[in-house]
Amino acid sequence: MLFLTLIVSASLLSTKTPSPPPLGATPLEWSIRMADSEQARLGDGLNAKPDKKEHLGYTTGLYADALIRLGEQTHRPVYTADAEKIVGSFISPHGKIFNFKVKGVDPDTDPSDKPEDANLSHFYYLDDLQAGVALIKLYDLTGENRYRLAADFLRDQLRHQPRTTDGGFWHKERYPYQMWLDGLYMAEPFYAAYARRFNEPSDFDDIALQFRLIALHAYDPSTGLLYHGWDEKRQQAWANKHTGTSPSFWSRGIGWYAMALVDVLDDLPADHPARPALIRDLNQVAIGILRYQDSRTGVWWQVTDQGSRTGNYLEASASCMFVYALAKGVNHGYLPPSEIPAIRAGYAGIIRQFITVGLDRKTINLNQCCSVAGLDKKRLGTFAYYTKGEKIDSNDLKGVGPFINAGVECSKLFGHRTFDP
Repeated sequence: MLFLTLIVSASLLSTKTPSPPPLGATPLEWSIRMADSEQARLGDGLNAKPDKKEHLGYTTGLYADALIRLGEQTHRPVYTADAEKIVGSFISPHGKIFNFKVKGVDPDTDPSDKPEDANLSHFYYLDDLQAGVALIKLYDLTGENRYRLAADFLRDQLRHQPRTTDGGFWHKERYPYQMWLDGLYMAEPFYAAYARRFNEPSDFDDIALQFRLIALHAYDPSTGLLYHGWDEKRQQAWANKHTGTSPSFWSRGIGWYAMALVDVLDDLPADHPARPALIRDLNQVAIGILRYQDSRTGVWWQVTDQGSRTGNYLEASASCMFVYALAKGVNHGYLPPSEIPAIRAGYAGIIRQFITVGLDRKTINLNQCCSVAGLDKKRLGTFAYYTKGEKIDSNDLKGVGPFINAGVECSKLFGHRTFDP
């Protein structure tokens, strides 16, 4: 009897429960975990639906582009297929973009829309151009002409975008004479990708102009940072009556700008005369970004230069954007290798500060994402507005997309090094 008991005990000991997956992971593995987690959470939730008013906006475009980049880096076609399912659901066989409102043409336009209505049709709205980056990539990957036609349509919208008197794109038609940092990312990477892919070289001069103007009007040399917005007419409630700038430094706005620079440089011709200036701009803002990196956590605050001031908080989306832009800048030789330790601290900080792992030890969440921020008669761009005026979310695509991209770029810097939550 004792002999049989020993056999059974030995048998039970030899049948081990499978070990749970480790919590630590390489940057590329973290990006894979995030993409897999988000696809499991969303399902087809981002796809166009006939009974809904959603449109192909910048958050969807940013996320789809991140999936395409991840697919390229991992050689796993599932991520590109996921991106195509999302974006493709909005594009008709003839290249019409579902729910995209065209001024004076679209029969779905609601004449009761008013400028103060948050659901105003998106006329000359730079945010809606960002998805054009994914459209061009999908056209090259699939050969489907509907993606080219949709990209052509967005490019034509840009031809009619209102401008400041010195040539800067208004952020939106309903925000007259205003340039926002967000708009540089929404328009210029698409503009540059289209110019390179479809041979419109004169457009690069206009793209360079947009960066030159935002730096001229919004850059603050004392901090090395850029203000969120600039009002040419100095008429907005948030605008400084002398400079036209908004009052605070919003980290995600600066993140949009930094990402715009490194992404536009992908397509700007190597011999274009503005290229050295754009690289200087990137180095200039990188100095400002690193100056305000939190020394304890390695990440960045919602209001960039205000540190642990009461009410300020460490913010995920901007931290991911900064790490992505800095890592890509180093990988492409735009920024010096001396910035690698700060990038490593930033990426490690993102994993420690913002990532939580589910009970299954597979699903992950990105926390502490500012939901949204803007500038208007109620949203005044103050410290109080940025820290108290908008909600904080988990897994906001404005953070998820840059998180995936940061992991892709950091994998090139740090290889198989693991980062622990």
